[in-house]
Amino acid sequence: MAFTREELAFLATADLSVELGLTKKTLLDDARLARAAYGDHARAVMELLTARASGKVPRDWFVDTDSVQQATPLPVARERSRRIGERLVHDVTCSIGTEGLYAQGPWLGSDLDVGRLEMARLNLGDPWLVRADALTPVSRGAVIVADPARRSGGRRIRDTIPPLPDLIDAWAGHEMAIKCAPGIDYSEWDGLVSVSSVGGGVKETCLYTGGLAGRERREAVIHGTFLDRITDLEPDDVGAGAPGRYLIDPDGAVVRAGLVRHFARREGLWMLDERIAYVTGDSIPAGYSGFEILEQVPLKRLRAALKPYGPGSLEILVRGVDVDPDQLRKKLAPKGSRPMAVVVTRIGSTGVALICAEREHREAVA
Repeated sequence: MAFTREELAFLATADLSVELGLTKKTLLDDARLARAAYGDHARAVMELLTARASGKVPRDWFVDTDSVQQATPLPVARERSRRIGERLVHDVTCSIGTEGLYAQGPWLGSDLDVGRLEMARLNLGDPWLVRADALTPVSRGAVIVADPARRSGGRRIRDTIPPLPDLIDAWAGHEMAIKCAPGIDYSEWDGLVSVSSVGGGVKETCLYTGGLAGRERREAVIHGTFLDRITDLEPDDVGAGAPGRYLIDPDGAVVRAGLVRHFARREGLWMLDERIAYVTGDSIPAGYSGFEILEQVPLKRLRAALKPYGPGSLEILVRGVDVDPDQLRKKLAPKGSRPMAVVVTRIGSTGVALICAEREHREAVA
């Protein structure tokens, strides 16, 4: 819930050292402690401390639960700043100021929400800020960073608020970096499409105009135990073959960017099927995880084949076959003690199940 100006003024000067559990179990006790310490401002304090506890922003930032959910993950913002470099940046949907944290050059933020502009001011130490609509040019010569709102269920690059064509027209002649939903259909975009993941979860697709890109047109940026980048300039001449020792489920950013073949080729792997985004090989790439394949069986024989392994906790992956993982887990009814995995997929026209050992991670080389 958003803060009022009075609440923000209070939070900016209050001693917030009260210790709250910030869990569902401690909710009532937290509310009691906050009321005793902060009176009428208890709600605002709990809102702020709950949002900070998400870990998405620096621990001393001013955020509410809505703005922190919408905030760009810090590793993604840092990498975007690296690409833009020392040029003047105008973030036309700046919200609480995440993009300004790593700016290498001058940074201007604008937004229609007065409360978020005030939080950005507190977070960034009095940066350039202005209240303006994203479609109203109030600067010149800057790289425009924008995060248009997503329409519910929209997958096209036009399904944003404001619509992407209107945003581009409003800032004609400027280089742009436009943040979009991860699952967007970017086939219409004539520029760089960069898909970012953090800790294994896909967070964003960013559309860059040509002046912010090199020769590449697609890239996956993976923020894991190390920073990895894969682009469409890398070779992709790999075929499909029989399962190797391991199955690897590529990072979601690689899949969304359409770079599974490029990843496989770079890591000395091959496809299980030309049309399915699983790869296989004799080792797990450094810095990634995979599953040792114990047995391949037809789907109809999966339960009988799995039972002798004594599976307990069971990770289930499904791709290319109409199978509900939760329903399959109930059907398999694992009652043993051995952690395992099952990968259900299609090879050619046949649905198959790969019975695997539990997920295994290979550390990156220092």
